[in-house]
Amino acid sequence: MAETRAKLAEVDPVWARIMREAEDAVRAEPLLGGMVHYSILHHPTIERALSYRISLKLANGEMSEQIIREICDEAYSAEPELSLSARADIAATYDRDPACHRFLQPLLFFKGFQAVQAYRVAHWLWTEGRRDLSYFFQMRSSEVFGIDIHPAARIGKGIMIDHAHSIVIGETAVVGDNVSMLHSVTLGGTGKEEEDRHPKIGNGVLIGAGAKVLGNIQIGSCSRIAAGSVVLKDVPPCKTVAGVPAKIVGEAGCDQPSVSMDQLLGFQT
Repeated sequence: MAETRAKLAEVDPVWARIMREAEDAVRAEPLLGGMVHYSILHHPTIERALSYRISLKLANGEMSEQIIREICDEAYSAEPELSLSARADIAATYDRDPACHRFLQPLLFFKGFQAVQAYRVAHWLWTEGRRDLSYFFQMRSSEVFGIDIHPAARIGKGIMIDHAHSIVIGETAVVGDNVSMLHSVTLGGTGKEEEDRHPKIGNGVLIGAGAKVLGNIQIGSCSRIAAGSVVLKDVPPCKTVAGVPAKIVGEAGCDQPSVSMDQLLGFQT
C-alpha cells in the first residue's frame, strides 16, 4: 500500500494528497465515511471522482446520475485539460481561501469549485457542438449552485470563486488564468447586443464581492476591482478601480492581486 501511494504521489501529487486527506477525514469523523468513500476513496483517479461529484449534484428527474456521469467520463477522457484545470483550481482555492485547509474541501464541500468543474464539462460539450446538453448543465448548475455560467464563456485555470453566491458569467465573457472573484459578481452585457458583448478579464485579476463588470471591455492583467463597483470602461493592467461608475483609484498594490486577496484600498479615515 505504501509503495502504491508513493507511486501515486509521483504521478499525481494532487490526487495522492486528496486520498490521504480523505482517509484522515474518515478516521476523524466516521459518520462521514460513506460520503467520503463514495466521493473519493472508491475512485482510482481524480477524473472519476470529479465525474461522480458532478453527476451527483446535477442529476434530477429529467436526467439520471448515470447518464451525467458517463458524459463527464467522456469529457475527461477526450480532453485532459479539464482535469488539469481542476487540479489548478483546487490548488488556487487552498492557497487563497483562508477557510480552505485541505485539498479535500473544494471537491467535497465548496460549491464555487464544483460549479466551475460542471461549467468546464459544459464548455467541452459546447465546443463539441452538443449545445442543448451544455444548456442542461448550465441550467442545473444555476439551480443547484446559484451560479450561472454560460457554456460558451471561456475560463482559464487556477480559478477561485469564494462563497460563490449569485455569480453570473455571460456567453462571450473571457476569464484568464489565476483569477479570483467573490460572491455576487456579474460579468454581463449592457443591452441586447448579439455579438461580442461581455468582459474580457486578464490573468491574475481580483474581483471583489458584488462587482458588476459590464460590456465588451478589457480588464487588464493583475488589476483589482473593489467590492460593489460597476465597471463600464477598460481597466489598464495593475490598477485598482472602485466606485459607481468605477474609476482608477490607484495601483493594484502587488503583482498578483488574485493571490494576495487584499481587498483594502488603503484609504485613510
